[in-house]
Amino acid sequence: MKMIVKGRHMAVTDPIREYAEEKIGRTAKIIDGEHQQAEVEIWVEKNPSIENNQVVEVTVWTKGPVIRAKEASTDMYAAIDLAAEKLERQFRKFKGKTVNRHTGKGSRGALPPETLIPVGVPEIEPGIVKTKSLDMKPMSAEEAILQLELLGHDFLVFTSAETADVNVLYRRHDGDYGLIEPRVG
Repeated sequence: MKMIVKGRHMAVTDPIREYAEEKIGRTAKIIDGEHQQAEVEIWVEKNPSIENNQVVEVTVWTKGPVIRAKEASTDMYAAIDLAAEKLERQFRKFKGKTVNRHTGKGSRGALPPETLIPVGVPEIEPGIVKTKSLDMKPMSAEEAILQLELLGHDFLVFTSAETADVNVLYRRHDGDYGLIEPRVG
């Protein structure tokens, strides 16, 4: 694997470079053969109010997704350790989710299930925790805005009275509203 260790507005010392190459290189062996390049960028935040001012950001380009880990600490070596641990968790998660779309089986080279989660560290997978059913009466966009305001939600799914299609009305960050209308074609 090709690894670049660089500093942002600072010179990288040889001990830091060697330590980063060794820690990140060891972690990257988890997905050996599926990565092409890694970039480790280190810097020190100049703001005195930031306690954890030693920052390490690692980006690994794989054949699939780009995997990134960013950590900060009061010590550069500790920040590299934290970034390597985070990268390892992401690599294991990536390897565990590598599934063939056609057969539904794991790909060659995937890690066995017992190695995916370190012992004693529970891995929390996001999932559907609530399902909601709703009756969608046809309404205009203006009625949908009123309904959205009354409910206090950030979005509303409704049936358009004009087109009878399912639309989504959402509140934008600037306070206005957005409307998603389906288009066939």
